[in-house]
Amino acid sequence: MQYNYVRHLQNPSFDVKAHPEFAELLSLEDCRKAVKEISTWSGYQSTDMPVLDDFAEAGGVAKVWYKDESTRFGLGSFKALGGSYAVANLARDYESKHGNLAGFSVATATDGNHGRSVAWGAKRLGVECNIFIHAHVSQGRADYMAGLGATIHRVDGNYDDSLVACEQMSKEHDWQIVSDTSWEGYETVPLEIMAGYSVMAAEIVEQLDGAIPSHFFIPAGCGGLAGAMLGYLWQIWGEQLPRIIVVESNMSDCVLQSLERQKIELVNIVDETVMAGLSCGEVSRVIWPLIEKGVADVVTIPDDGVVPIMRRLAFPDSTHPREAIEAGECSTAGLATMLAANNPNNADLKRQLKLNEDSTVLVLGTEGATDPDFYQAAMASEA
Repeated sequence: MQYNYVRHLQNPSFDVKAHPEFAELLSLEDCRKAVKEISTWSGYQSTDMPVLDDFAEAGGVAKVWYKDESTRFGLGSFKALGGSYAVANLARDYESKHGNLAGFSVATATDGNHGRSVAWGAKRLGVECNIFIHAHVSQGRADYMAGLGATIHRVDGNYDDSLVACEQMSKEHDWQIVSDTSWEGYETVPLEIMAGYSVMAAEIVEQLDGAIPSHFFIPAGCGGLAGAMLGYLWQIWGEQLPRIIVVESNMSDCVLQSLERQKIELVNIVDETVMAGLSCGEVSRVIWPLIEKGVADVVTIPDDGVVPIMRRLAFPDSTHPREAIEAGECSTAGLATMLAANNPNNADLKRQLKLNEDSTVLVLGTEGATDPDFYQAAMASEA
């Protein structure tokens, strides 16, 4: 199939120079503290980062690395690193003040993967967890979080509506909110979540063994993942930072609209993308300075490339033998964009992204089959 994109924006505020003030937002000390703790948790291991020769050829580039988060702590997503780490820190603070965890409860709003992490983190500590999901979150995702011991609250509307409900009930019941989205007065927890995500960046640097990609495609919802990668890697690689390309669904393009207007812009989500983790209407405020200066490009994509890429990862062709990869919907975003840029009809996009036969590309495979019903349908499809 000929992959397509909807919009591309070259960030007018992009500045390749490393910014010392970013270390104040997400310091290497904070990141290394997260690495030190999370690496001691039962079941921790660095996730794989295979080279995809088949996608490199299809994308017209020299090399593609794929950071595969489908096995992270058995939860199937990079988000296992963030919410659970924030829960551990909140519980530690609560216990130091009260002497025990009696009465300690956490809550969050989620499209699925972040909620898994928070629920799992709560289960590790034996504390209560309340999860707020919106009308379009699949029952499979809800059931998984319930299976981790969380109480599920389904809310009419979209993600932002579920977040409002979470805030209101948390205030009424004195629950500790564990959100990866920030707002005025609520910044510490999102930064701790980003520090948890930075474990992945530390692994990537080690796995690259001195190599630095020319391009790095990062899926974006509220921007927490992109912020974590930028915050860590900018301090490691400085002006050698790869060209950071954020990928959004065309149905929830809050990063693109915010960079276009050079201020945070709230997007009202009307139609839901199948890439559930990308369905966010507003960039997290604490992350905005990193996004504003560190992202070189934003590309929005339609849903039509999701299933074909999921299948392509799961069923490699015989000319490029490799292990099959279980990839969820959001994991396809970077590859879809790279393939769209190699579509002859999109020559301008390829030129503007500076992709060519010498490019070395890193993509984040952010999740596995976190919606089992959708994944099984995709595998059975002939798309």
